[in-house]
Amino acid sequence: MRRLALAAALAALAATPAFAALKEGAKAPDFTAQGFQAGKPITFSMAQARKNGPVVLYFFPAAETAGCNLEARLFAESIDQFKAQGATVIGVTAGNLDKLASFSADTEKCSGKFPVAADPSAKIAATYDASLAVKPGWSSRTSYVISPSGQVIHAYSDMKANDHVTETLSAVKAWRAKNPK
Repeated sequence: MRRLALAAALAALAATPAFAALKEGAKAPDFTAQGFQAGKPITFSMAQARKNGPVVLYFFPAAETAGCNLEARLFAESIDQFKAQGATVIGVTAGNLDKLASFSADTEKCSGKFPVAADPSAKIAATYDASLAVKPGWSSRTSYVISPSGQVIHAYSDMKANDHVTETLSAVKAWRAKNPK
């Protein structure tokens, strides 16, 4: 019975968009996290990344799950467009951390094109109000675009992976149009 209730809650959550709690104009929390890029260990610093331009921070529930694999592949396929705008992309997850190294390198997922960071117990997600309500300790599927000054310039939450790249790339391009290099 409990599994049925959880399955129903997950289905309802996936069918409707969620709303990111950090709104445009909010100060994005800085963090440092361990992760991987192309299977190699990295340390990601939000403060350091912002010095190079806007940052696309996307939270995803768990490596090696269908929606997260799709989302990672879509970001990997679009990475050159983000880089052309001077943006850094980082994925953060609390789920399946033992699979994160291979996930970061897999050509069907991240393809080594951007880092993915581990968020044990979804502590970073909590500071961004991007925790998955139906699965405590995991992050929701929420994407943010953060300006070099640390301001949230776009927030998008939807458990469907399909539109996160379009949403964030559009926001980065709009920001870049107002802030030429």
